[in-house]
Amino acid sequence: MNLFSDIHALVIRNLEAMAAAGELPAGLDMAAVSVEPPRDPAHGDMATNAAMVLAKPAGQSPRAIADALAARLAADPRITSAEVAGPGFLNLRLANAEWQGVVRAALQAPETFGRSDMGRGRKVNVEFVSANPTGPMHVGHTRGAVFGDALASLLAYAGHEVTREYYINDGGAQVDVLARSAYERYREANGLEPEIREGLYPGDYLVPVGEALKAKYGRALLDQPEATWLEEIRGFAIEAMMEMIRSDLALLGVKMDVYSSEKSLYGTGKIEAALDTLRGMGLIYEGILEPPKGKTPEDWEPRQQTLFRSTLHGDDVDRPVMKSDGSWTYFAPDIAYHYDKVQRGFDALIDVFGADHGGYVKRMKAAVSALSNGRVPLDIKLIQLVKLWKNGEPFKMSKRAGTFVTLRDVVEQAGADVTRFVMLTRKNDMALDFDFDKVLDQSKDNPVFYVQYAHARIRSVLRKAAEAGLAVDDAALSGADLSQNGHEAELGLARKIAEWPRLVEIAARSNEPHRIAFYLYELASDLHSLWNRGNEEQGLRFLQEDSSASQAKIALARATAVVISAGLGILGVTPAEEMR
Repeated sequence: MNLFSDIHALVIRNLEAMAAAGELPAGLDMAAVSVEPPRDPAHGDMATNAAMVLAKPAGQSPRAIADALAARLAADPRITSAEVAGPGFLNLRLANAEWQGVVRAALQAPETFGRSDMGRGRKVNVEFVSANPTGPMHVGHTRGAVFGDALASLLAYAGHEVTREYYINDGGAQVDVLARSAYERYREANGLEPEIREGLYPGDYLVPVGEALKAKYGRALLDQPEATWLEEIRGFAIEAMMEMIRSDLALLGVKMDVYSSEKSLYGTGKIEAALDTLRGMGLIYEGILEPPKGKTPEDWEPRQQTLFRSTLHGDDVDRPVMKSDGSWTYFAPDIAYHYDKVQRGFDALIDVFGADHGGYVKRMKAAVSALSNGRVPLDIKLIQLVKLWKNGEPFKMSKRAGTFVTLRDVVEQAGADVTRFVMLTRKNDMALDFDFDKVLDQSKDNPVFYVQYAHARIRSVLRKAAEAGLAVDDAALSGADLSQNGHEAELGLARKIAEWPRLVEIAARSNEPHRIAFYLYELASDLHSLWNRGNEEQGLRFLQEDSSASQAKIALARATAVVISAGLGILGVTPAEEMR
């Protein structure tokens, strides 16, 4: 049940009736007509912009349209008042029974309440994390992993068919550096002094890799030329790093559906095929780029290169795909990889990148636009930095990693649930402070605790009611006389529950899972407010002397728990049964 959609449909039907009656021109485009909560709750329960957006195409004043529409809407038993405000906004108040009906709907279908079919089974690929397989994941990867996983869950909740994908960057020079670093740890395992020279990876995480290499090869690779062991150790080390990455992701509760390898694109004709497709469109040419203004990008050369005419698909400049020496640029395999995703039949692509990849946004969008003939949209979400704090100071780097704080460091300090929720308390393109002291504090200022505490309180009420002999299963509660929940605080909580289906669709449409975390905090706040008022007003307590009244009030609490549980499920957080 989506009450906002129901009232929106009511508004559209009345506008169509007005057109049929000659009060509006026929054939008006009503796509821009919306029904949403008013900015100021004092103005009503819902507001529609219908008169404002239809005035110009209808050739009428907004006020005239609003007055006529208000008269029609007020005749519906669900609407208690329809008031025109300002130049033509229409504020609506709904009968209490409508909000109470939302509570009943949540209890009648707790597993599906709020779910949407807006995705209609569209296939969406969400590529996220994609950390270089050269070491453990750091705190920035943690935020990207949480964001991508929550976004995938949100889209699935809204009716999409979602694939979670990790792109293994195992085709560049960095994996050769990994191999050389692992070889030094192999030497160390054989009792020699490792030479961790500048440019190699210094972290202790490669020590076990060196020991595993010794167990497999003994001393056979010692004093051998690099050409003898580089490829073998590179593959061995990459697999070891990927095992570490999979383990870290599992610690955070993230499981990928697909792992794709950059290396698999080389020597297989896939890069050539993607570029040939673009060449067939007249989008590949030989040319010399103008020198860029300001900072010179790494892929600019003042000589003839093979270029992708990305400016025809929204980019600022054309982009090199092959250097003058005949080697591929970093962009070429990325084009081939995204072409592969397009060919796999996805209806939409989402990439989750670190903030330092901002320069890649326009070129990747241009490539996907060209390769899919504009059919497949690509949304790129940039993840801003996370600053870690503890005891009022920046959290120190991990000795194991060598240069940074790892995902495992964070999760072992704060726990997976806390880590996931806090990582979604800011929009992805905003920097985030992660203070270990604050995220573990049990107070209203800690959003994780505040939401978990709301769910735990409700579970406590349900347990106490069951112990008192009340039927508190969903079937029994959905049959309660909910008209007894007529206090403004109770109706306010029901209104917030009613926003859930709408909020899911808004968040899914904009690819913004942080909206779920924000909403849950507001919902928890309304629940705690009602609870606290019950300490002062007997009639607002969830447990009453009259069993009928108790069931009605517990039904409201249980419906709140249904939504909290669903929202936390999207975020990948386990609802608390009790607070310790």
